[in-house]
Amino acid sequence: MPRPLTNLDLDLVRTFVTIARLGRFTRAATRLGRQQSTISLQITRLESALDARLLERSPQSLRLTEAGERFLAHAERLLAVNDAAVAELQEPVMAGTVRLGTPEDFATTRLPDVLARFTRAYPAVALEVTCDLTLNLLEGFDAGSFDLVLAKRAPNTQAARRGVRVWREALVWVGGNPDPGRPVSLVVSPEPCVYRKRAVDALERAGLAWRIAYTCGALSGTLAAVKAGLGVAVLPREMVPAGIEVCRDARLPELKDTEIALLDTGALNLPAQRLKEHMVRALE
Repeated sequence: MPRPLTNLDLDLVRTFVTIARLGRFTRAATRLGRQQSTISLQITRLESALDARLLERSPQSLRLTEAGERFLAHAERLLAVNDAAVAELQEPVMAGTVRLGTPEDFATTRLPDVLARFTRAYPAVALEVTCDLTLNLLEGFDAGSFDLVLAKRAPNTQAARRGVRVWREALVWVGGNPDPGRPVSLVVSPEPCVYRKRAVDALERAGLAWRIAYTCGALSGTLAAVKAGLGVAVLPREMVPAGIEVCRDARLPELKDTEIALLDTGALNLPAQRLKEHMVRALE
């Protein structure tokens, strides 16, 4: 007789994807509203159904196994199909426009897949996405130009009280190592820019001389300048593209992390509310 097919429990699959995205059982338990022991049992049941070890845990770390890495892509597609089908049947005529502001680097790396899944679930909703510097986005948000804004911010500050954190960024220096004895040449965005301020503040705290060598408001221009050797720039580690090297010069000071928070007006229409919920689930 042929081997019977295994039908996966999507509740278990969602728990696995949540853990993989958040990197911790405790955070996943909080997100899912369950006890940590419950989600541990769910992972055990999923691994048993698949006859494969998906996660390796130790007191200090959590990582996906090779099988877990392979299964994650399938799991995310399963949930995307499930969520799109449910959304189509439960809210088949939901339509409208959502005005979203986002930093350009985030819009070109982490965001496209998130927004693509949303538009597949809600094809009648139009997204108006504006890319700009964080401080400009915040000014537009306060002026009523956006329904939702993704904004970079420093952790544990007054600004960190606004919105909900959906991403934590470890910043790194990228580009060739600076010439010894010369001011550090910086490739930056125009003011106001969170990464620019991070770079300047770190260099000044370290007592290193610096100069602005190249200024460009577009991420593509910044990357081109770094590739051409015009100076070093600051980027989130997870957003460093192929062809750009992380600086290994020990003289360059360590950079403090930044966060990305999602802000909303507090009076969202239904499409904007659904996009907010989708982005929090997908990013945090």
